[in-house]
Amino acid sequence: MQYAIPAWDLPVVPVVAGGLPFPVRHIYCVGRNYAEHAKEMGGDATKEPPFFFTKAADAIVPARPPEVARIAYPMATQNLHYELELVVAIGKSGANVKAAEAQSLVFGYAVGLDMTRRDLQNDMREKKRPWDIGKSFAQAAPIAPITPVEQTGELAKGEITLLVNGETRQHGDLSQMIWDVPHMIEFLTRLYRLEPGDLIFTGTPSGVGPVVAGDRLEGRIEGLTPLVVEITEPAA
Repeated sequence: MQYAIPAWDLPVVPVVAGGLPFPVRHIYCVGRNYAEHAKEMGGDATKEPPFFFTKAADAIVPARPPEVARIAYPMATQNLHYELELVVAIGKSGANVKAAEAQSLVFGYAVGLDMTRRDLQNDMREKKRPWDIGKSFAQAAPIAPITPVEQTGELAKGEITLLVNGETRQHGDLSQMIWDVPHMIEFLTRLYRLEPGDLIFTGTPSGVGPVVAGDRLEGRIEGLTPLVVEITEPAA
């Protein structure tokens, strides 16, 4: 097919053990899904319904170990933050799915980072405006290779840890999520039909903070391929 302008490559994420790459359709993110993180961001830990925001699919930066993924410090910010998250890859279509059946939609899991231009996000929040510009930008979603659910089983617990330059900055357990993956999918499919290729970033533990060019981040979730990212100087 011919297009009016040059077409771009389809965003894809590697799958472990030489599996065929996973094409990305949408990225959905869950906000404040760990109690301690909700507190550090000025919220509370009450179990209210989850809320969601999105990132552009081409915000992903697919890591291909043993190579280190590199992302340039983004434009228009002086306060870039990391947020380590479990990512759920969706393999089947579904709407109005009950939590008990939600696992059937899951293709697999990966380690991801929800990179955030915190100063822009905070400014928009104070003005009661959408804070997409704080969350959705180039290279805002680094992600490690996906491990199929057949190899992991349902992930409801397991250590989640982020190191920056070898120092632990975030540490928790997936069991500490306010809303587990099946209930996240239940809520999300009341709002959208999930489709194969969708990714869900499931929230971050406490300990988020800034990074600068030259920093090296290593995200680990028990049972999954680690994600290693280096922050480089801003693009020219």
